[in-house]
Formats: sequence, C-alpha cells, structure tokens
Amino acid sequence: MPAMSSPPGLCSWTVVGCSVRLLQLLSTGVASSLVASMGTQRVGVDNWFMFFWCFCYIVTLLIIIVEYCSNLWSHFSFHWYNFPINYACYAALFCFSTSIISATTYVPFLPQGPTRNHAITATAFSCIAAVAYGTEFFWTWVGHRPRRIITYVHTVHGLLKLLENFVACIIFAFISNTSLYQHQPALVWCVAVYSTCFILGTLAILLGLVYCDNWLPIRFPVSQLGLTLFSILLYISALVLWPLYQFNEELGGQSQRSSDMTCRDEFTTYVCNWDQRLAVAVLTAINLLLYVADLVIASCLVSERLHPRTPDSLYLWRYYVV
Repeated sequence: MPAMSSPPGLCSWTVVGCSVRLLQLLSTGVASSLVASMGTQRVGVDNWFMFFWCFCYIVTLLIIIVEYCSNLWSHFSFHWYNFPINYACYAALFCFSTSIISATTYVPFLPQGPTRNHAITATAFSCIAAVAYGTEFFWTWVGHRPRRIITYVHTVHGLLKLLENFVACIIFAFISNTSLYQHQPALVWCVAVYSTCFILGTLAILLGLVYCDNWLPIRFPVSQLGLTLFSILLYISALVLWPLYQFNEELGGQSQRSSDMTCRDEFTTYVCNWDQRLAVAVLTAINLLLYVADLVIASCLVSERLHPRTPDSLYLWRYYVV
C-alpha cells in the first residue's frame, strides 16, 4: 500500500479547519471544567461525562500536535488519515449522546442553583463540541472521498462496528451504578458480555485501521465474521438474562417502576435505578440488531472473498471504500 505524500487532515483546510479543531478544544475543555467544579455534588453519570470530554480534549490536542509537526505522521505504520476521521466520528457521537442524556436524565432533577447552571452550560458546550466533531467528520469524508483515500470508516461494516461500540459505551454509562448488577452472578455475566464485545469491536476497528489483511493468519473478513457471530451469541444471552433478572420478581427483580424506592419523587435526584435497568435492556436489544446487520455484511464480504467477481485490487478498493 503506497504511503501518502501528505496527511489529508482537517488542518489542511487552513484557517477554517484549524478553527474547528480549536472550537473542539474550547468546548470540551469548558464542559469538563464545569463538571469538575461541581466537586462532591457529582454523581456517577457526571464522572462518565467528564471522562468523555477530557478524553476528547486530550486526543484532539494530540491530533493538532501531530498535524502541526508534519514530520510526525510519516512515522506511523498506518495511514494517518484513518485515525482523525474515525476519532471525529466517535467524538461526535459521544458528545451528542452525553448532551442528550444530560439534558433529559440529569439536569431536570438538579435543584436551582450554581450546580444546575454549571450542568446546563456544560451540556450546551457538549452540543457545540458534537457539531464541531460532526463537521470535521462530514467535511473530511466528503472532501477526500473522490480521491479514493482508503479508510475503514467509509465501509458499512466499519460504521456498524463504530455504532456497536458507541452503544456499548452508553451501556457502560448506565451500569457504572454497580448496585444494578453486583447482587446477581447472571447480571455480572451480562456486564462481562458488554465488556468482551466492546473489546472485540475495538480490536476489529484497530485491525481495520492498519490494513492487516496481508499478515493475519486468516483473512480479515473471515475473522470479522467469526468475531461478529461470537458477539451475537453473547448478546443473545445478555438480552435474555438482563430483563429476566431485573424485572422478574421471582428472581429478585422489580416488575413495576413504583416498587423502586429510588424512583419516588422524594428520592429522585437523577435517573432512577429502574429506568437505568430499562435503558440497558433497550440498548442491549438495539446492539444485538446492529450485530445481526453486521453479520450479514461480514457474510457478504466472505462470500465475495471466496467467489470474487472482480480482480483483487478492485475488491480491496470496494471493501474499504464503498
């Protein structure tokens, strides 16, 4: 695979592009600082929000440094272009989801005062960050697609992997409340399922970034088919066990929202435990559907690999770009 002569990063947009990156730094930095200023008044979901925003701030800063020092990107063993566009897509989804979750399940339950004002302002800056990252992803994808620059995120398979990991991250935000599952081994198994599938998805994305098809013991599409099928089996078990042990009273669950003490008005200061359980169950079903769609795509890739209708070079272009 020939190396590119220059990295087609966002800062190649000159002043406009670098302004978008600076807006990303400003918005994520302000959002995380406002949440950190809440001190001991933070709850578990706040810590997840702050982690996402701090992570986005640090990675964006590193990308700016690498693209500013133009000689650094040439030392990477993969096409540098792949990393910023994949990261921008992830960051846009993370910031958008934290904005929605914060605005709907956290801010409304805060009492009037500085803490609520900080949370509202942080949510607003998170929305700005989501727009900035989305702008970077859209502009970079559209701007460089005609040049046929190969990137894993351009494929339907790559986008599905990204969405699967994104949904898993939202699940992690809800199960950060360990009281939801630590009392039942079956629920602990569900948490292990979410973690295992997230790690496998991250591994698949990393392998897609470094063009591993030539040095893996088995072809990349075949390995993806096996990992996806394995993840589907794990998610099926989680889809059965999580609702069963969370909402079946005979197994220690709570079938009615009113039976959960944390959902009563006098105790509600954030999204209650029953709502978190329901959210995880719904997200588990959504992710299972994504994995099933992913399996269909992976099966088509394997079928084309076994019975190619085009030369290998054209197949590789179709696999990564189309």
